Parts: sequence; C-alpha cells; structure tokens
Amino acid sequence: MAGLYGFSSLSLDTKGRIVIPARYKDLLKEMASGSIIITRDPQYPSLLIYPGALWKKISDAFENLSGLNPKIRSLQWNFLGNAHAIDFEVSERMTLLIPQSLRNYSQIKEKTKVVLIGMGQKLELWSEKNWKLKEEGKNIKGERLEIELPSEVQEIPF
Repeated sequence: MAGLYGFSSLSLDTKGRIVIPARYKDLLKEMASGSIIITRDPQYPSLLIYPGALWKKISDAFENLSGLNPKIRSLQWNFLGNAHAIDFEVSERMTLLIPQSLRNYSQIKEKTKVVLIGMGQKLELWSEKNWKLKEEGKNIKGERLEIELPSEVQEIPF
C-alpha cells in the first residue's frame, strides 16, 4: 500500500480548519475508518494526525502499558490525554478542524500558514515558522528532545 507522503503548505482559516490535500483522498478512504485523531507530538510543538485504523493500534499499545512507570504515565497523559477524535468523511473538500487546545500547543494561529507533512501512515502539522526553524537546525520554544523512551514504548510506531 502506498503511504501518506509529501509536503504541503496550507492556511488555517478563521475557524481553525485546514483542508487536507486531495492527493490523500484515496488513502484516507482506506485508512481513516470514519475518523481522524489529532494529538500532541511528545517532543515538538507540533501535532500528529492519525487515520482511525492506525490510531486504534497505537492507542491500544499505549493503553496496555503500565501506568506505574512515571515516564510511561507522562507519555500516556501527553499523547492519549490530549487526543481528539474527529468524525471524518472523505469528500471533495476534506476540512479538518484543529481543536483550540492543540492549536495553542503547536503555536498555530488562525489565518496563518501551516505545514502538513506526510510521514507514511500519519501526518504531522506544524506552524510554518517552527518548521522553518527546524529545517535550519534551530531549537524551537517548547521542544522536549531530552525524553528518554522506556523500552516498552520504543517499539510503538508513533
């Protein structure tokens, strides 16, 4: 199966929505299963967008980990606790509303440019400003690169 690949520069409208590029339409029909899940990236002030079928596998893996390990619990809070499930129908105009709390986290503001990056089975959404800083190898306010993943988490493809 082909994947969700490519780079798109998009605009966030005044209601906090983006339009998913048409090139992803057929793949999202297969992968979304009627929903899209948006959550925080645990390392960067950006968002991860998962088709419903993949999210089910990843969230099940996270839910089955022991919350008694403080590092795992912190990841569960950040990743699962901030997830927003959105009913998503693949149509001619595939709009996706980005919840305000996630826009705040990812430093995305209305009527600004954002970058959507296809990463195979998921998409990443970045503010254009932060993406340009990352491309230049610079640090971004809010990034957490010091996270050490417990071995139980390292095999989860998030």
